[in-house]
Amino acid sequence: MFGMQPEIFAAVIAITLFASFVKGAVGFAMPMIMISGLASLLPAHEALAALILPTVVTNLFQAFRQGGRAALDTMRDWWRLIVTTCLFIALSSQLVLLIPQPVLLGALGVPIVIFALTQLLGRQIRFHAHNRALAEVLTGALGGFYGGLSGVWGPPIIALLLSLGIEKRESVRVQGVVYMIGAAMLFMAHLRSGVLNAQTLPLSALLVLPAVIGLWTGFRLHDRLDPARFRRWTLVILAVSGLNLIRRALSM
Repeated sequence: MFGMQPEIFAAVIAITLFASFVKGAVGFAMPMIMISGLASLLPAHEALAALILPTVVTNLFQAFRQGGRAALDTMRDWWRLIVTTCLFIALSSQLVLLIPQPVLLGALGVPIVIFALTQLLGRQIRFHAHNRALAEVLTGALGGFYGGLSGVWGPPIIALLLSLGIEKRESVRVQGVVYMIGAAMLFMAHLRSGVLNAQTLPLSALLVLPAVIGLWTGFRLHDRLDPARFRRWTLVILAVSGLNLIRRALSM
């Protein structure tokens, strides 16, 4: 199916289910898990294409989980971050097919490993954010540029929210809104870049179903889990997956 051996296709479905389950349970890491797992099985640009539609749909659920008014208020409050993120996603996404595969795999793996290890060591990535407007623009530029290449722009945004001391409930909503709009921009940008095409779009669409199932299951089990332990093992898996991407890049 989709030009893959049955065992590879089953692994793609399993990775999507697990990644979306993690998102529902702990609120983050779905694109990082998907890109690190899928890029170990598929060419990097196909792995990126596969995660786009599931990311759009699951972030839609996250953004509007507290209602439409709250989501709209977040859009107004964080418009600088949203606009800058979308702009840089649009720009960097056009470079994906021009970057050699080993370079792209390394660019995917290194930040994922750094993020996972810093979290496991208890060192939250923070920066001085005395000027919120400037901080939003710089964060959007960094996250958007990397997001256009990899589909992952969460770590800089998480660092910004931590630096500003944003309350947990609002932080989750801000992430959902920014990720949702950014994912929609990623979808449009990669239709233009050619990463999403007649060959890759059907797989991305198919993965929406397991992504929604995983997300719903994660929501349901959220209160029953030990969040700290589950988050720690998720970060371990991320670190191992990122190291594998780096290994593949170095072996090419």
